[in-house]
Amino acid sequence: MSTESQSQHQGRRSLFRAGIVMVVAGLLILGYVAWELYGTTIVSKQRQREATSRIEQAWGSGETEVSTEFGSAEALIEIPRFGDDYRIPVLEGTSDRALGAGFGHFEGTADPGEVGNFALAGHRVTHGEPLRDLPELRPGDEIRVLTREKRYVYALTSGGDDLIVPFTSIWVTDPLPDNPERGGVEPEQVEGQRLITLTTCSELFHTDNRMIAFGKLVSEEPTR
Repeated sequence: MSTESQSQHQGRRSLFRAGIVMVVAGLLILGYVAWELYGTTIVSKQRQREATSRIEQAWGSGETEVSTEFGSAEALIEIPRFGDDYRIPVLEGTSDRALGAGFGHFEGTADPGEVGNFALAGHRVTHGEPLRDLPELRPGDEIRVLTREKRYVYALTSGGDDLIVPFTSIWVTDPLPDNPERGGVEPEQVEGQRLITLTTCSELFHTDNRMIAFGKLVSEEPTR
């Protein structure tokens, strides 16, 4: 084989190897995307069911403080607009572990039914995506918060996509959120209210901005 033929042969082999590497890399990327979009949600929905079952069993046996493998739990959330079977646990804190099993309760914000702001975070896509359909919510929609002792019903005062802020806008979790933009979406500026705030990513595949919905307590009743 001539030197030129050998060079061409080696060139074809190098191209073939590079092609194989690119195909494998592409498959790995596709696999990762599929896992993020579908795999994490399947796993998280199972975790949501496990945490919900643990909470319900604990309440049934009289436990006041419920510990799950995903963190301390304090409540369950029902949103009628999302369906009769929508029931998501609330875990303390906003760690990846907590958000991978339900809603995360921002530390330092009010507890269910308390004066102040019961502020929650949830994924909009992947990891169970409990707030995927947040844009569908409208003012007046109910957010039901179940604890061992009471059921608190909040009514939204803003729509699910009425307010989008940068992720650095921590004012939305204040006891009485006060929008720094004059005329912007905010709760009624009256002290002593019992509020709820839902936060999630505003874009499905980016996390730079947050979509915010505010609500206020309209009723409460014993659960037993």
